Amino acid sequence: MINELKSVPEPTLRRLPVYLHYLKDIYKAGKSEVSTTNIAGELKLDPTQVRKDLAYTGIAGKPKVGYDVEVLISTIEDFLNWNNLTDAFLVGVGNLGMAILGYNGFKKYGLNIIAAFDNDPAKIGREIHNVPVLPIEKLSDLIKRMHIHIGILTVPATEAQKITALMIQGGIEAIWNFAPASLKVPEEIVVENAGFTTSLAVLTRKLAEKLK
Repeated sequence: MINELKSVPEPTLRRLPVYLHYLKDIYKAGKSEVSTTNIAGELKLDPTQVRKDLAYTGIAGKPKVGYDVEVLISTIEDFLNWNNLTDAFLVGVGNLGMAILGYNGFKKYGLNIIAAFDNDPAKIGREIHNVPVLPIEKLSDLIKRMHIHIGILTVPATEAQKITALMIQGGIEAIWNFAPASLKVPEEIVVENAGFTTSLAVLTRKLAEKLK
């Protein structure tokens, strides 16, 4: 699955969850079939682009009918590996870290945060949203022993690179980075930056254009 995903354009990977959300909505509303034209019209996209995106999953639509909605949902979830829970560690139990721990929706997308790490004695040893908080000193060893592949980084920018090094030392292969920092990692490590400031820049620029 990892090699397969590497060949998929990133914009496609970002659109697939959008399709999935729409498909689940119409499935709940009782719709059993959908075409790329329907999807494109509702999401304001090009039908040809939607067709190309879905083709990466290996599914083929029926001429003049489109796709079975239930099958398409399952196909996209399988392709994104969201049907298989992947255990993850979170480092940094501040406001953002606690908010992420409190969000139950990640399990629907195959992500299971089983432990959090921090250097605050007031938090270590507690459970926050049923997730145990452990000292950062144990991070690398537990990653190695428990074969954890995903690390979630919610620490201040000044600590981000140091924690990243500890994650990689333990064997982490992918980092979801919420820290406002550019991480230096070996080429084989996957990093996805949450990009709050980038998203905010797009939002405020669009607002400025609208208010002209």
